[in-house]
Amino acid sequence: MVKQIMKHHFGSMPTKIHFMPAGHTNYVFEATHKNVEYIVRIAAIGGKLNDFIKEQWAVEHAREKGVPVAEILEVGNEVIDLPYMLQRKLKGQEAVDHPDRLQILCELGKYASIINSIPTSNYGNAFDWSRNRLSKSETWKEYLINELRYKERIAILEKYKMLDPKDLKKLNSIMSKFEKLKNPPSLNHGDIRLKNAIVDDKGKILAIIDWENCTSNMAPYWDLSIALHDLSIDGKQQFLEGYGVKPKEFMEMTPYIKAINTLNYTDTIERMIKRKDTARLEFYRLRLKGHLDLFVV
Repeated sequence: MVKQIMKHHFGSMPTKIHFMPAGHTNYVFEATHKNVEYIVRIAAIGGKLNDFIKEQWAVEHAREKGVPVAEILEVGNEVIDLPYMLQRKLKGQEAVDHPDRLQILCELGKYASIINSIPTSNYGNAFDWSRNRLSKSETWKEYLINELRYKERIAILEKYKMLDPKDLKKLNSIMSKFEKLKNPPSLNHGDIRLKNAIVDDKGKILAIIDWENCTSNMAPYWDLSIALHDLSIDGKQQFLEGYGVKPKEFMEMTPYIKAINTLNYTDTIERMIKRKDTARLEFYRLRLKGHLDLFVV
C-alpha cells in the first residue's frame, strides 16, 4: 500500500520503506523517494478518513498562527482501500526523552495558548472542517450532555463506587455550573504532551504532531486537563507559565479541569470491569478519591 501511494503521488516507487511500530490506531511508515524522507500513515480501519481531514484542517490553521507543524502533503482514500496521510518527515526527536523537558514544556504551553486562540464554530469533534450539519453541537451544554455524555459517565462512576457519595454530589454540582459557562469555542489540540512535540538537539520545538484528537472546545479547560495530567508539579508550573495562565486564574479553572480528568477515566474503568481486573480497579479508586495526591493536606 505504501508503494502504491508513493508511486501515485511521485510517479515512481520509493527506494526505501521502514515500518515504525508507534501508532495505536494507524500503521506508520517512513518512505524515501529521491533522497527525500516522508511519513505515510495508513488507518487501521476505513472510517478514519474524517479524522485525517480534520487533522489537515487543524494543522493548516495552526501554521497560519505561527505554530510549528509537520507539512501534510496529501490525505485521501482513493489510491488504496484505507484512508492515508502523506507528510514530510521531520528531523528531530520526541521531546519526552530530551534532558531540557522543563524548558520544552514552557514553549509547549506557549503554543497551546496560540492554538486555543484559533476560533471555531460549534463544539466537539465535528466543527468547521466538517460539512455535516446534524452531527454538530451548537452549544456547550449540548456538547457536554450529548457528546461528552457527562451524566452517563457520572452514573458509571457511581455504579462501580469509584467516588464517595459526597464527591459524586460535588462532581454533579461542578458539571451543572460548567454547563452554564459562555466562553466561545476554539481549537484544542486534544493531546498536547511531550510525546507529540518534535524537538532539535537544543530542545527547540520543530513541530507539534498528532492532531487527530483535536476538537472545538472551551479553552483552555480541555487542553490543560490532558496536557497537565501526567506532569510533575514543576512540569505543570512550566507549562502554565508558558501558556500565560495566572495562579489566581488557574485556581478558578481547577474544579472544571479536575472534573474533565475524572470523567475521562470512565472508558478505562469499563474496560477493567470487562476484564475483571479488580486489583487495578482498586488502584484507580485510590487515584480518583485523591489518595495519590501527596501535596495537599
